[in-house]
Amino acid sequence: MKERKPRDQVMLEQQWNLDDLYSNAEAWETELQRIQEMVASVTQYEGKLDEGADKLLACLEAEEAIQIRIQLAATYARLRLSEDGTNPIHQANSVRAGDLQAKVSAALSFIQSELLALPDGTIENYLEAEPALEVFRKSLTDMLEAKPHRLSAETEAALASLEEVLGAPYTIYQRSKLADMSFSPVEDGKGVTWPMSFALYETDYALSADTVLRRAAYQSFTTTLGSYKNTFASIYAAEVKKQTVLSRLRGYESVTHMLLQPQQVTTRVYFNILDIIRTELAPHMRRFAQLKQQVLGLNQMMFCDLKAPLDPDFSPPISFEEAGRTVVDALKILGPEYTAIMEQALAERWVDYADNIGKSTGAFCSTPYGAHSYILITWSGNMRSAFTLAHELGHAGHLMLAGRNQRLANFRPTMFCIEAPSTMNELLLAQHIMDQSDDLRLKRWVIMQLMNTYYHNFVTHLLEGDMQRRVYEAAERNEPLTAQKLFELNGQALSDFWGDAVVLDPGASLTWMRQPHYYRGLYPYTYAAGLTVSTAVASLIRTEGQPVIDRWLEVLKAGGTLRPLELMKLAGVDMSEPQPIRSAVAYVGSLVDELEKLF
Repeated sequence: MKERKPRDQVMLEQQWNLDDLYSNAEAWETELQRIQEMVASVTQYEGKLDEGADKLLACLEAEEAIQIRIQLAATYARLRLSEDGTNPIHQANSVRAGDLQAKVSAALSFIQSELLALPDGTIENYLEAEPALEVFRKSLTDMLEAKPHRLSAETEAALASLEEVLGAPYTIYQRSKLADMSFSPVEDGKGVTWPMSFALYETDYALSADTVLRRAAYQSFTTTLGSYKNTFASIYAAEVKKQTVLSRLRGYESVTHMLLQPQQVTTRVYFNILDIIRTELAPHMRRFAQLKQQVLGLNQMMFCDLKAPLDPDFSPPISFEEAGRTVVDALKILGPEYTAIMEQALAERWVDYADNIGKSTGAFCSTPYGAHSYILITWSGNMRSAFTLAHELGHAGHLMLAGRNQRLANFRPTMFCIEAPSTMNELLLAQHIMDQSDDLRLKRWVIMQLMNTYYHNFVTHLLEGDMQRRVYEAAERNEPLTAQKLFELNGQALSDFWGDAVVLDPGASLTWMRQPHYYRGLYPYTYAAGLTVSTAVASLIRTEGQPVIDRWLEVLKAGGTLRPLELMKLAGVDMSEPQPIRSAVAYVGSLVDELEKLF
């Protein structure tokens, strides 16, 4: 049986190089002390923001300086914890970084409180009087929009100081999942025993062509999940309760309204994405499930069979190095500056792709302002991993370009836009592979990779978004969110989507336990929003060429200087209307049509 290695036994080339952030632990410790000393450079302006535009400018620039440094320090601690959540030093340092962030947030909370207490029109006058404030215009304007929901200065300071405590549900969820959960090993169809972990199931076994292994791994996986269901339900209920209470304290119409405000999109856009994709995509995905059942010769299409490959013999192993070269070739269409970022990421160890005990599950890209990106994935040696790599490199390319062209205040667009650049790279990779050959089997295989992309974003994450909506509606009706209630809500969401095309065993209704996205506000549905945009832009690239690419690069470099719907319009997509969503769903339907013909 192949055993997962401890972190200290992982080959160096498979690890990211965090020395680019801090040369050693001592340097990080020194930085924490310096950050604490920097707080006074900002708090010296407390009580003085009504004295003129020059005072505001000096205060905001001092705040920017400390925020850049604290983000770097906190990122270092989070990445260390992500690479090995069982390490007690990493656990302690993550807490220390969180404590420092909370302390700084509390100390700096006076800025918003004082600015919002100024007479109407004062900030506008400051902006007119001091040209150097222009870079802060959008963040100041956004802040003014939230003014009706701002609490007293004392309350805001207290909430800021409790930042680490209020984030406890997410921390407990991750710690339990990465450090405490253990899974029984499983046997494949040949009687070979394999180790089990959260990461191995999600990135490898769920996609296995071996039905015996796939189903045995699912059984091991859901058995362990089930033993934690009451604990995790309490954790998630605490997160939802926190959001519900805060939305009421701040006077929002609902939790949904509160969580959408920082995304800067309307409930209409939010519901369009959830409702149109959930209802119009379901018939196509049911046909896809039935096709898989037929091709794979399964008596029943189980929930754990949904990711099984249709043509496993045509998916040979691929190394990280080979995948990297293919991805770079596919993305050369985006120009030399973008390509250089991709090459640098792969050559200079921006990517951590080992599988070791305690490593965070899933995949992510972290790009702290003022440093390069860091990507975490678990390499499974198949083409799905290559698409995941392209996806995370899309986040890196986006925020590296934004960081080069914007100040911190305008660095990141809202969450609504985050997944468009990442899914764009997946679509470009698929198109690149397709362009290499006229072979029908290759075409079929690429379509299946695209279906994996749409499944991940339009099904997995979209159904998470549907589950969130049901959960928040229940919470606002003051219904207790017990494990049984979450089980019922998740089961109903899955049943409404899959109908009788898929057998939904009890383990399927534990899907709410599998992703950390539930602890990040209304994040899950934004995957579908992003893929809707990238689907439209990728189509425009195929028909119009370079002008569309130029606009896309302009969108990436714009960072957060524009509101999300304005950014998408710059790319050529009007997300305020249902049409792009319906077009993307119809495109998925056409892919299923092609697969039915090719098989």
